[in-house]
Amino acid sequence: MKPFPWDEAIGVGLAVLRLSPDVFWRTTPRELALALRARHGLAPAPPDRAVLADLMRRFPDAR
Repeated sequence: MKPFPWDEAIGVGLAVLRLSPDVFWRTTPRELALALRARHGLAPAPPDRAVLADLMRRFPDAR
């Protein structure tokens, strides 16, 4: 299990979301993640197997 990325969380909470330190430390990781999603939108879904196969066919690795 990876440790929680506190440096990134603090940077995002204070610099990007502009939370005060008091509000940041009362915010749960889930609330922080939801606030980021609301501000920046959801990350795109990864390509499914068919899309990946099509990309591999169209752009094969050169040897």
